[in-house]
Amino acid sequence: MKKGYIDSNIFLNPILYGDKKAEAYKKILNNIINNGFYAVTSVLTWDEVVFIIGKKIGRDLAVKEGRKFLAFPNLFFVSVSMDIVLRAQKIIEKYNLKPRDAIHIATALSQGCNEIVSDDADFDKVKEIKRVGF
Repeated sequence: MKKGYIDSNIFLNPILYGDKKAEAYKKILNNIINNGFYAVTSVLTWDEVVFIIGKKIGRDLAVKEGRKFLAFPNLFFVSVSMDIVLRAQKIIEKYNLKPRDAIHIATALSQGCNEIVSDDADFDKVKEIKRVGF
């Protein structure tokens, strides 16, 4: 079974926008729900989802979507450990990523993911993982 790390923008885009990208990401999310592949994300993704929805739309929807996100079927949440942070530090040094992006990459690699599903082109410079997305 394919294993992939899911970045926060894959969850956010269908909530915030109604474009072609949102439709494509809805298909990815439905594929996770239907057990089409093994999906991994960091517990930090919850923070990003709730924060951004709260900032753009409002607190009430952010709380509702945060609850739904935590119950998302077939999504494996990984806690941020010191090992992941140490690995993220090396990634920052090597690729000049933002700390949170480095934590996402370190988390993905710690789980044996060779792909990250994301809109974030900053991940393209990381040689250890392939970005899939728009």
